[in-house]
Amino acid sequence: MSVWNPDNIKDVAESIGINALNDDVLQGLSSDIEYRLSQVLEEALKFMRHSKRSTLSTQDIAQALRVLDVEPLYGYESTRPLRFGEASIGPGQPLFYVEDEEIDFEKLINAPLPKVPREISFTAHWLAVEGVQPSIPQNPTTAESRNQELVPKGPGANPTLAAVSDGDNVIVKPLVKHILSKELQLYFGKICSAVLDESNDEYRVAALASIRSDPGLHQLVPYFVQFISEKVTHNLKNLFVLTQTVHLTAAILDNDSLYVDPYIASIVPAILTCLIGRQLGSSTDPVAHYPLRNLAAALLGSVCKKYSKSSHTLRPRLARTCLKHMLDPTKPLGVNYGGIIGLHATGGPEVVRVLIVPNLREYEVLMTDAMEESETKRKEAGILLGALVGALQSLEQDSVGSSNGFANGNEEVMRTKLREKIGPLVAEKVWETGRPKVVKAILES
Repeated sequence: MSVWNPDNIKDVAESIGINALNDDVLQGLSSDIEYRLSQVLEEALKFMRHSKRSTLSTQDIAQALRVLDVEPLYGYESTRPLRFGEASIGPGQPLFYVEDEEIDFEKLINAPLPKVPREISFTAHWLAVEGVQPSIPQNPTTAESRNQELVPKGPGANPTLAAVSDGDNVIVKPLVKHILSKELQLYFGKICSAVLDESNDEYRVAALASIRSDPGLHQLVPYFVQFISEKVTHNLKNLFVLTQTVHLTAAILDNDSLYVDPYIASIVPAILTCLIGRQLGSSTDPVAHYPLRNLAAALLGSVCKKYSKSSHTLRPRLARTCLKHMLDPTKPLGVNYGGIIGLHATGGPEVVRVLIVPNLREYEVLMTDAMEESETKRKEAGILLGALVGALQSLEQDSVGSSNGFANGNEEVMRTKLREKIGPLVAEKVWETGRPKVVKAILES
């Protein structure tokens, strides 16, 4: 005997045009409906229990139907409990319906009108000027920014608790637990202090050798990357610190046991700062920063050679940045020098042929003007000229032919062509090297 009333099945059958159903068919359909309903309720109760609730909701029924591969019911997604009313359409035939909320028209008419929305308009204001936020009404104040920093973030955050509690006692927990052993913490502190120890060369060399060869430093890589970035950012006037951070970066990259690919995007900015930074070191010795730039260029070249396969856009982006700083006449000569050696290091002879040679004639004007200024400018221009000649000499590797001299009568012709190609100042320096293959490679580029 089924709990489901067979008369309900007969009513549904008659509504779709089936007037006569056998009693055995009605009984079988009633048993099947009872089984299906119990199956849906069991699945819905599972969702209710997993949600830590004691009240079954329409969401649970919909999820149960979806699990059973049945199209869910639509129109019953209300979060408030539904109130069902009962109406009788005949003897023994109750009809249940969802009660609608009654609205009192008198209250609705006498209610105050809502505020008229403001017209859409756009206003412009300075968010920051030279990295400093101006104090205008549109920008948040310092106190508001501080309060925003203290508000917990994330899906499980409770801003009310942070507002009630004292801001000084707020403990911010990291999203990801990264536990370092006491030994690694001690090792990290010793390495950082040793690398920056200016008085003990042996201690410093031993620390760099340890980083270069130790295979168990995987957990410390992000901490070393952050340490390098902070030291470069806050010590632009200290050439010793900058030089040691470059050596530390080179030691990390030389360790074949470390997987550094995810951190290249964070390492490259520090190297570029040491290569094309505007003001590096103190003003007492204006040419003391050039060895640092050479060191950074060599490291940048090794980064391109080692990681350009995993990051296909690394080499083009670095070449674009170096070319921009090389050709910028508003930058100091040291920045232009960093751009030249950076281009040579990242791309080799091909980049020199494509990017440096076509721009030499225009760039020579900048060096000529520097030669006519102070003694320091002339000295820097000489270093810059030497870097250009060194980059051009790399073209000799790709030069085709084995001639060791110029053909009779062609020497002056080639010299004139060279002056027209790259300018008289650089052309004379290249000609003085006495390397015909370099001259030929420049003229063919």
